[in-house]
Amino acid sequence: MRRIRHLLTMHFGAGASARLIARELGISPSTVREYLGRAVAAGITWPLDVDATDEILMARLFVNGGVRLGARFHAGPDWAVLARELKRPGVNLMILWEEYRGTHPEGYAYSRFCELFRDFERRLPPTMRQQHVAGHKAFVDYSGKRVPIADPVTGEVRMAEIFVAVLGASSLTYAEATWPQGLPDWVGAHVRMFRYFGAVPRLMVPDNLKSGVNKASFYDPEINRSYAAMAAYYGVGVLPARPRRQRDKAAVEAGVRFAQSYIVGRLRNVTFFSLGECNAAIAIALERMNGREMRRLGISRRQLFETIERHVMQPLPQDDYEYADWHLARVGIDYHVEVQSFFYSVPHALIREQVDTRATARTIEVFHRGKRVAAHVRRYGGPRHGTQPEHMPSAHRRYAEWTPERLQRQARGIGPNTEALIIAVLARRPHPEQGFRTCLGVLRLFRGLDAVWVEAASLRAVEIGALAYASVASILKHRLDRPTSPQATDETPLLHDNIRGSSYYH
Repeated sequence: MRRIRHLLTMHFGAGASARLIARELGISPSTVREYLGRAVAAGITWPLDVDATDEILMARLFVNGGVRLGARFHAGPDWAVLARELKRPGVNLMILWEEYRGTHPEGYAYSRFCELFRDFERRLPPTMRQQHVAGHKAFVDYSGKRVPIADPVTGEVRMAEIFVAVLGASSLTYAEATWPQGLPDWVGAHVRMFRYFGAVPRLMVPDNLKSGVNKASFYDPEINRSYAAMAAYYGVGVLPARPRRQRDKAAVEAGVRFAQSYIVGRLRNVTFFSLGECNAAIAIALERMNGREMRRLGISRRQLFETIERHVMQPLPQDDYEYADWHLARVGIDYHVEVQSFFYSVPHALIREQVDTRATARTIEVFHRGKRVAAHVRRYGGPRHGTQPEHMPSAHRRYAEWTPERLQRQARGIGPNTEALIIAVLARRPHPEQGFRTCLGVLRLFRGLDAVWVEAASLRAVEIGALAYASVASILKHRLDRPTSPQATDETPLLHDNIRGSSYYH
């Protein structure tokens, strides 16, 4: 309308010819004459009325009683089919228009074709309006709405989160209930999502929740290490939505709203007594939702996925990803690292070094500067230390075959009080292995000494709590084994008989 006003000004106001106006505006003289003829037929005078808006002027110039507003003069394509085709890799509107003109040579020009397609797009649901390449992105998030799950015994209600994932091109949706948004639940939901899709997209677009993104950033977000390891296993990239950019995750937001109404809304009056029972109901609602025909496209999400998306996605690995916890640890002076209150050995050369531990349900792995240096079967009970002989210094290996039973048996050969001393030394340490060297030193002190003297020294050591190697050596050196209490006589019962049930056994 700006150019038409300019045309009317040049002709009626300045008296310019049609050819001059055509050169000035870059249009053909015949088009200028057509507009001038319409102006004369509509009785438009110069100057224009002050209240002649663009809408009023257009209505007067282009009035036509025989044609209703918005009528189309050419055969149009099936816009729903074009919307589906546009999601295929490498397909754009120019290609679709060329194919359309191939079957309709007198059809719409490219600009009008694009305009009509955009009109059709505006009538689509929000999740279908965005142009996502098939197999390219999956949008993942928690819905924000929670499902109550009651304990069948106590009646206590616990709230479960709803994880939702939407594929960008087909809008195929996956949902499940999980317990609060911890890292194991977040990663496990992704593993089950990939299994449901039966394939893997090239990118995942999560929101910036802490389970997936350690540090949100517009330019360089920091991905959680466990989450990144899972993504690397499946060969999928992670591209978090930019902070405060809602359009980055419009697909999942629309999918979340739809899932809330289709799943949570329909299950609001159902009482669940377990997470599995809740997910079974969600799975039924999910299949019904993905199998429901989308009104504007005339095809279901599942059909659209099978048609345009599944075959361009990456194949699943043979086995599901196994969740692992990563933690920083420092190697102790005993060349062990602690994981969940159990200790695992590493090569002794790494004493005091910082390492990474990777804990799965079955294994414990230790990495130093990205290289795996130790692997152990994970312990849930039994001995607290897991020590591999090759990790021990050569000076320690000769102690590896020693056990508490062997030490006690050797002490028992001297006498019951000596055995009690060895038991007390081992029991005093948090881990019996830590007392082996002390026991070996004490037994070496007693080698070649009179058994009566050794028994008396052992009794004295336990009485005063002298359970270190140096303390026992001092008792022998200074003959401190003689009792100082007037009640202590040669008839004092053997310590071995009196110590049963005492704190030295605990």
